[in-house]
Amino acid sequence: MSRERTRILVVDDEEIVRESLSAWLEKDGYTLAASPDGESAIRRVDAERWSILLIDLKMPGIDGLQVLEHVRKVQPDAAAVIMTAYATVDSAVAAMKLGAYDYLVKPFDPEEMSMMIQKIVTQQALVRENVLLRKVLKREYRFRDLLSKSPVMQRVFDLARTAARSQSTILILGESGTGKELLARAIHLESPRSGGPFVAVSCAALTETLLESELFGHERGAFTGAVTRRKGKFEMAHEGTLFLDEIGDISAKLQLDLLRVLEDRRFSRVGGNEPIAVDVRIIAATNRDLQKAVADQIFREDLYYRLNVIPIQIPPLRERREDIPLLADHLLEQLSAEMHKPVDRISAEAMRLLMAHPWSGNVRELRNVLERAMVVLSGEVIQPGDLGLPSAPSTVPPGDVMVSLEEVERRHIAAVLQETAGNISQAARVLSIDRATLYSKIRRYGLRRDGDEAPMGHAEVRQDESQG
Repeated sequence: MSRERTRILVVDDEEIVRESLSAWLEKDGYTLAASPDGESAIRRVDAERWSILLIDLKMPGIDGLQVLEHVRKVQPDAAAVIMTAYATVDSAVAAMKLGAYDYLVKPFDPEEMSMMIQKIVTQQALVRENVLLRKVLKREYRFRDLLSKSPVMQRVFDLARTAARSQSTILILGESGTGKELLARAIHLESPRSGGPFVAVSCAALTETLLESELFGHERGAFTGAVTRRKGKFEMAHEGTLFLDEIGDISAKLQLDLLRVLEDRRFSRVGGNEPIAVDVRIIAATNRDLQKAVADQIFREDLYYRLNVIPIQIPPLRERREDIPLLADHLLEQLSAEMHKPVDRISAEAMRLLMAHPWSGNVRELRNVLERAMVVLSGEVIQPGDLGLPSAPSTVPPGDVMVSLEEVERRHIAAVLQETAGNISQAARVLSIDRATLYSKIRRYGLRRDGDEAPMGHAEVRQDESQG
C-alpha cells in the first residue's frame, strides 16, 4: 500500500499534539485526520476505514482504552498505538491486553514515531500479501466450491470438468460428508446446462409414496390430500440437472420407474396417464456399494448400468489428510464471516489434533468441529481444547510408565503407522517429519509399514523408499 493510501487517525484532546503529529506524518506522505475526543473518534471509526490509530490514553469522557476496545471490534485489521504522558505498568498491560500494537510515552521523538509507523505499514503490507497469496493458492486448488491440493482429488476435478461438458449420466460415489452434492452442483455450473435449474432430491429422506410424488408430481385427487395438480422434480429440472442423492436407498418399484424415465425421457404424474417429455441431465450419488447391492439383488442391475455411465469416486478425508489444513483454513474464514467473530488462526497443536483425527464424517464433520470451536473459544486462536476432539491415543500402555524416551517414540510411530494404514506420506505429516526421517526411524526401531514389528530385513520399507 502506498503511503498516501495509509490513513492515520490521531485521537488526542490536546490540540498541539494533534497538530504536531499530523504535521510530522503528513511530511512522510501519509493521509492524516484528527479527533479531539473519544466520542468523535468512535464515530469516525464506525464511518471510515483506518490503517493506523494513535490514541491518547487519558481523555475526558470516553478514554483511550474504550476507543481501543471499540476499534478492535469494528476494525480488527487496524493497528492501534496508545499514547500517554502518565505511563504505568497497569495501563500498559491493559492496553496490550486489549490488542494495542504498542504503547508510547509522551513526549516522543518524531523520528522514533516515523520508524514505528513505517514498521506497522510494512507489517500490514506483508499481511495483505499473505492473504492475497492464500486466495491465489485456493483458486489454484479449487473446482467451484470444492477445495483440495490432493493429487487424487485433482484427478476427480479433472474428470468432473470433462464429464460436465457431456450430456451423460454421472454417478458420484463417496462416504457421507465428502461433498457429493457440492461436486454435482459444480458439474452443473461447468456444463452447457448451467443456465437451467439445478434440482436436488434426497431419496433417503422420503417414503416410497412421497418420493414418487416428489419425483414425478401428481394430479389432483391422486391420493388423499392431493387437492391440486403438482409438478415433480423431473419437470422442475427441465433443461437443467436433476441430482438424485442417496440413490441406493430407493425401493424396487421406484427403481423400475426411474429406469423407464432414463430410457424414454418420459413419465406420467401420479394419478395421471398423460406422458410428459423432459430434457434432464441426471447426476446420482450414493454412499452405498451399489455393485454389492446388485450382487445381493437389492438394486437392479439394468438401472445400475444406466446410472454408472461416468462414475466419480470421492475419497474420504482420512485418505487425503494433506487437504485438512487447506480445508480448515477455508472453513475458518467462512465461519468467521458467518458468525461475525474474528479468529486469527488454528494453533499448531490444534492442527496436529485435526490431522490425527479419523474423520468418519469427512468434511462435514470437520466443519462441525470448527464451528463448535468458534462458539467456545475465548481468544482469536483455536486451541486443542476448543475442538472437543479426544486427545491422540497414548502409545504407552497403562501401568507401563517407566520406559525410555526412545520406546515412547517407537510406540507412537507404530501407532501412527497403524492409524494411517501404512501410508508413509500421511504418517510423516501427522508426525511433522519428512519421509526420509520417518523411513530412518522405521528401520531404526525395526518396524514394518503397518506399524508391526519386522522380524528381519525390513525389505518392504527399503523397496518402498527406493520407489518413493
